[in-house]
Amino acid sequence: MKRFIYIITDRNRNNLHVGLCSDLLKTLDFYRQMPTLFFDNANQLNRLVYFEEMSSEDQAMERFKTVSTYTRPQKEKMIRPVNPDWVDLTAGLKYESGLRVRPQLRPSLSSSKRMVTF
Repeated sequence: MKRFIYIITDRNRNNLHVGLCSDLLKTLDFYRQMPTLFFDNANQLNRLVYFEEMSSEDQAMERFKTVSTYTRPQKEKMIRPVNPDWVDLTAGLKYESGLRVRPQLRPSLSSSKRMVTF
């Protein structure tokens, strides 16, 4: 089962929160539904700036423990090469997940075959 290590921040980039989850979109929705869970209104964690996908739970837990001990400059050093402008990556994730579950638009070939006579 896939696991994600992520870093989420507020709009002013004051706080960097490291987390571990199995469903990244569900976790981000939780942060949006509970905006003042960790901080006040000014420091709402609502911007996903970094994530890693791991294939095993043990590997993810080890990486989470490592990244959690990083200082702020070390976390910034991880983020800047992959997201230099610190844009919210949630929109891209929602777009990609929509592509995976998108229904098939074209009908199957067997149902569209018709005899055409002239």
